[in-house]
Amino acid sequence: METIKILDKKENLSWDYDEEADVLYISIGEPQKALGIDIGEGAIIRYKEETGEVVGLTLMGVKERLLNSLKTS
Repeated sequence: METIKILDKKENLSWDYDEEADVLYISIGEPQKALGIDIGEGAIIRYKEETGEVVGLTLMGVKERLLNSLKTS
């Protein structure tokens, strides 16, 4: 199986949270156009089609999940 390196460039990690939509956008490097693959449970991996390099992660329903987890703890 081929090894995938996702966060080799940790110093270039940035994020933006859209409170109204409850979506967290995490980018590796500057945000850029990329293809997305839905990996389930509200998570989308974004990658450059040309190189296969992962350039971001989109997480939907972050606040809702956190609040639900705190209620059940």
